[in-house]
Amino acid sequence: MVARAYTVAFEGIEARLVEVQCAVAAGLPAFAVVGLPDKAVSEAKERVRAALAAMSIALPSKRITVNLSPADLPKEGSHFDLPIALALLAALEIIPKDEVEATVALGELSLDGRLMPVIGALPAAMVAAEADRALLCPKACGAEAAWVGATQVLAAASLDQVVRHYTGQAPITPAEAGEVTRGPLTKDLREVKGQERAKRALEIAAAGRHHLFLVGTPGSGKSMLAARLPGILPPLSAAEALETSMIHSLAGLLSEGGISRDRPFREPHHTASMAAIVGGGRGAKPGEISLAHHGVLFMDEFPEFPRAVLETLRQPIETGDVVVARANAHVRYPCRFLLVAAANPCKCGYMTDPARACAKVPICGEDYLSRISGPLMDRFDLRVDVPPVAYTDLDLPPSGDRSATVAGRVIAARAVQTQRFAAHPGLRVNADAEGAILDEIASPDAEGRALISRVADRFGLSARGYHRVLRVARTIADLAGSAEVRSPHIAEAVSFRINLGQRA
Repeated sequence: MVARAYTVAFEGIEARLVEVQCAVAAGLPAFAVVGLPDKAVSEAKERVRAALAAMSIALPSKRITVNLSPADLPKEGSHFDLPIALALLAALEIIPKDEVEATVALGELSLDGRLMPVIGALPAAMVAAEADRALLCPKACGAEAAWVGATQVLAAASLDQVVRHYTGQAPITPAEAGEVTRGPLTKDLREVKGQERAKRALEIAAAGRHHLFLVGTPGSGKSMLAARLPGILPPLSAAEALETSMIHSLAGLLSEGGISRDRPFREPHHTASMAAIVGGGRGAKPGEISLAHHGVLFMDEFPEFPRAVLETLRQPIETGDVVVARANAHVRYPCRFLLVAAANPCKCGYMTDPARACAKVPICGEDYLSRISGPLMDRFDLRVDVPPVAYTDLDLPPSGDRSATVAGRVIAARAVQTQRFAAHPGLRVNADAEGAILDEIASPDAEGRALISRVADRFGLSARGYHRVLRVARTIADLAGSAEVRSPHIAEAVSFRINLGQRA
């Protein structure tokens, strides 16, 4: 007699439906799990046996075989415990088979029968909706999975509760979608003394998702500025929140009872490996660039990152996704992030300070920043020198707008872009525009075209640099409420483009 339950196996952010088949037959007592399971799945039989014993359910003295189909798909993780237990209970005719077959289940069993939270509930809910089945998951994962409104989500606290649900004794109430709300902002842009040009660059970067490079002496406020960027970004839309949470669910970062509309802010240390930044390792897990999808990736001490790690950023910045290729996995992750990089001007950090600079000026600065290759530097839309702040300036009153005021302007500019790209799937902000669409939305007036031509001749703008200037100018025009890109918009965009190039 064969009973069936269903669960999922993960390949990147994609989840594939897995059929769990359980057969109880005459023979020597045994409990075998087949179908290319890893160690955690093979150990599921012991957890299932102990959980059933805690419910006073004794396994028969027969041969129990559990097959995970398709058998050639690798099965990893502890979330196979619950579907194996359901298939076994259905094979023993303790719960109805047809009810079990209409459900996709995932969850880890403790030895006393409690259901422990697992990763991947959100992608599993997507698969359950496509297969027209309900989803059964641990109670801690219910608020996250219920965001997929196309399927019923049953969140149970224990295996005993699951059995009582299927036998009709105590039906489980469907879970409701949960959302983690952000508390009041504690880091305000107005707290940064001076640095008005850098604040303006932050606003432009937030409005059009333009990559930003900050260079300044230690203590000039680069990290302080970057930490205030999330406060001026608009909240995630429903579609963006779902995309981002799919990745965070697989990484086990959704642990607060729901998903968040706050944009991710990731700041890896400069000793992070390539697998940590780009993705990889065992199971080809997502890296920091994917965890920052639709958010901010802040890389402080940018030249200190390994050269190989920096060079791998070039292709994801352009395409918005990354392919993690391994011998046993070939996984694609989305990674449309806003890159903010910060660096000192030289190894000692004080090249621009005559009183503290070393004797190697300016060669020390050229050597230090040359760790960042030209093609990678070309991908930064905004390049800002952050001057040092004297201690006497700290007594001055706060200057500039508050984060809430700047965020209002950014949201208005993003709304213009949403309307502009409504007919173009896959395009959401000005940084995504290219080709004919960029020519259509960002063609400057005659004076602006003459200006950018002179700049291209004088500073040798590449084709990529030319297009990035146009995208930034389009964002500046959106912030100004202008329907056309004019000469002042081009001039400001160019000033952020060539600022570091002149010094180098």
